Amino acid sequence: MQTTVYEALTELMAIRGGVAPAPGEVAIHGQDPIFETPYRVGETMAQIFAACGVAANDLWKMKTGRRQSIDISVSAAASTVKSGGCTSRREDDGAYTVIPGSDAMKHMVSLTQPWPTADGKWFLPHTNLPHLERRILDLLKCESTPESISSAIRKWNALELEDAIAEAKACGGMVRTAEEWLAHPQGAYLAERPVVELTKVGENVPQALRPGDMPLSGVRVLDLTRILAGPTCGLSLTEFGADDLMVTAPHLPQVPEFVRDTSHGKRSCFLDFTNHNDAARLVELVREADILIDGYRPARLAAHGFGWEDLKRMRPGLIHVSVNCFGSGGPFGGRAGWDQVAQAVTGMCHTQGLATGAGQPQLTPVYMCDYAAGRLGSFGAMLALARRAREGGSYRVQVSLCQSAMLFQRQGFVTSYDKAPGGMSDAEVREYQVDENGTCYGDLRCLGPVLQMSETPCRWSRVTPQLGSDTATWLPR
Repeated sequence: MQTTVYEALTELMAIRGGVAPAPGEVAIHGQDPIFETPYRVGETMAQIFAACGVAANDLWKMKTGRRQSIDISVSAAASTVKSGGCTSRREDDGAYTVIPGSDAMKHMVSLTQPWPTADGKWFLPHTNLPHLERRILDLLKCESTPESISSAIRKWNALELEDAIAEAKACGGMVRTAEEWLAHPQGAYLAERPVVELTKVGENVPQALRPGDMPLSGVRVLDLTRILAGPTCGLSLTEFGADDLMVTAPHLPQVPEFVRDTSHGKRSCFLDFTNHNDAARLVELVREADILIDGYRPARLAAHGFGWEDLKRMRPGLIHVSVNCFGSGGPFGGRAGWDQVAQAVTGMCHTQGLATGAGQPQLTPVYMCDYAAGRLGSFGAMLALARRAREGGSYRVQVSLCQSAMLFQRQGFVTSYDKAPGGMSDAEVREYQVDENGTCYGDLRCLGPVLQMSETPCRWSRVTPQLGSDTATWLPR
């Protein structure tokens, strides 16, 4: 490893515990800035990827007695937080063109920004899905335009609006400084907890790892997530060989470009857990799963009989990965949120706007909290698999967008980024490109797995599926 002190990796290795990786096991290449932001996006993501590689290596050693070398490029790791911008489609003439963002996403971005409030502060509403946008507009009594939302928010005090939006089951957050966040009870709560919370919550006999040519061969992942952080967790596990079965329902809103770019290697089925027969089938899937990823609003699954205590009874030895905005508890623990909300409340927006001289809070140019939280969730899941194999038990893994934001903030800042490249060089892009032909989106060329493992190269075993195109069954092991 380079002589650089990798503080995020050190923090994650402390959560892992045990003997540190041998010198030379992990190699990280490159440095920030990659994007126009003071945050060390690439270096931090590279360390998260490296930690995932170490966790996968631990499982590989338990299977084979061998460890392997791990290599990650800072610019490649950074590019995973804008992977959609790396996806192109083959046109009729054979040429590949980058798939543009949808009009719906552009409209969402125009509304989901920091706006000034009556008390001289700033507030960010979130309008990513139609029902959430409607709740915002109904509360503010405004139209779906930047001008109307800005005018309506200017009539509110920031804290009052934050509480009113939470009461309406909508999403949004007051823009705080990093210091204000740490002084807030929610920030103080998270600051006392590890960025990945791994808890043994039940006793059970040890469960041996299954044989196979990948660290997660034979591992079944029940993926109950949508939109970036949770799906990224599942994507990461597929890259190490897991069988990820995405479960959603036809009526649930989605963001098509996010589905396309976080579903590589997965399968997809439709089950509506509010329907008795579908809920019964979901129970059967839980009973044969190893990992369940929960990306729903806190307590949402519990209201339908799939809370953690229910799941533990269905499947002793289950590893439950919770991915949410505000973390495992605290006064905001029951609130829903998104990447932009986490950036607003934790101080990231304030710092970004200050650093760029914008004169107001700004969002960073990439969804860094989402992608980091997803990878951190997979890191925790692999640690839990190793513990389950050694000592048995059921486990909870809890990660959040706010904790991810705080991890980035702990890494310090770059001082000059006006010439940041915005991603990989053309040569690097060609190195990591993967062609996926015959998908429901056409013939795609996209950014493939970026973590390099010497014996078990990360890969996707199948192309990104059409939602609902698979049966609600596990693959044979």
